[in-house]
Amino acid sequence: MHVAPSSARLLSMRRTVLIVDDHAAFRSAARAVLEASGFEVVGDAGDGRSAVAAARSLGPAIVLLDVQLPDIDGFAVAERLGEIEPPPAIVLTSSRSVASYRRRLAERSDWSFIPKSELSGEAVAAAVSG
Repeated sequence: MHVAPSSARLLSMRRTVLIVDDHAAFRSAARAVLEASGFEVVGDAGDGRSAVAAARSLGPAIVLLDVQLPDIDGFAVAERLGEIEPPPAIVLTSSRSVASYRRRLAERSDWSFIPKSELSGEAVAAAVSG
């Protein structure tokens, strides 16, 4: 399910992704799914602080970002990522449904959300293309 279109820029030119999740198994599965769909996964991170550092150094076009991280919640990380130039497209993800985050997502029309159970290359592409 796609909620709130993200910034559409760069996807047609760059399909680079940073995966941020505190579960290594999910990062590995997401990498396989996205790479099979033609995305280039440039890195991954297991917490919010590492995610911000990785995004600054790697410059991904897209950050697939878990909402529930051990140090900083995904919404706060997304805010920090918005300070990077150019800012990456933010695709938040969670094992919880979109209903759990609807109010916070409504505050930012440039962020998207995909439930982990619905993650696919097509869903990510649709999320960032608006």
